[in-house]
Amino acid sequence: MTSIAVADAAAVAALLPEVAQDLVTALNLDVAPAQIDPEAPLYGDGLGLDSIDILEVALVVARKYGFELRANDERNPQIFSSLRALAEHIAAHRTR
Repeated sequence: MTSIAVADAAAVAALLPEVAQDLVTALNLDVAPAQIDPEAPLYGDGLGLDSIDILEVALVVARKYGFELRANDERNPQIFSSLRALAEHIAAHRTR
């Protein structure tokens, strides 16, 4: 398994509410950002996102954080496994 770059725990903690808000805003979710469990899956039973939602999230990440999430990246299941995993990836790779 390929690992995701390690990000500072404090940076990730600070980023969690921001990324949760990004998800709610971009996807027009009917949930408060604070109610998103950082450990819950983004797909399926967790937040219930589908592949189209993930594409929209990838666009938001590219615009806001300055790096692209590629559709063919073998790490995508890990990157999008939870809000925390996504925030960790953003914290480790952001350019803005």
